[in-house]
Amino acid sequence: MRRVVLDTSVVVAGLRSSLGAANAVLRLVAQRRLILLATPPLFLEYEDVLKRPEHRLVHGLAPERIDDLLAELAALVEPVELHFRWRPQVGDPGDEMVLEAAINGDADALVTYNVSDFAVAAERFGVSVLRPIDVLKRMKP
Repeated sequence: MRRVVLDTSVVVAGLRSSLGAANAVLRLVAQRRLILLATPPLFLEYEDVLKRPEHRLVHGLAPERIDDLLAELAALVEPVELHFRWRPQVGDPGDEMVLEAAINGDADALVTYNVSDFAVAAERFGVSVLRPIDVLKRMKP
């Protein structure tokens, strides 16, 4: 497994705690052990959610620092072009862009804390849906 799409919840959790599995997954991306796939709309969602006041209270990062982190993350992303939109596939319309990035980017896995939200639709397209801890288990030598 190398090519992954991260649900926004994983990116947010990764910045909220330096000790959790989501943060470890982000470190694997930074080390280039995982290839992060994202569409422009998905990446813009990362930015929007990370800058929300409720998340800023927890991660404590100033908007400028968030911009710096996003710039670093953007440099690591393999952009995904949407050739096909497969909507509707999942119950939450906000999750559609995550699934579409995984399908169009030929991802090995869609990484999320909301596995049940994606499981049925992702299986139709041959995309594994994993929690961050499952990614870490698979990455162990």
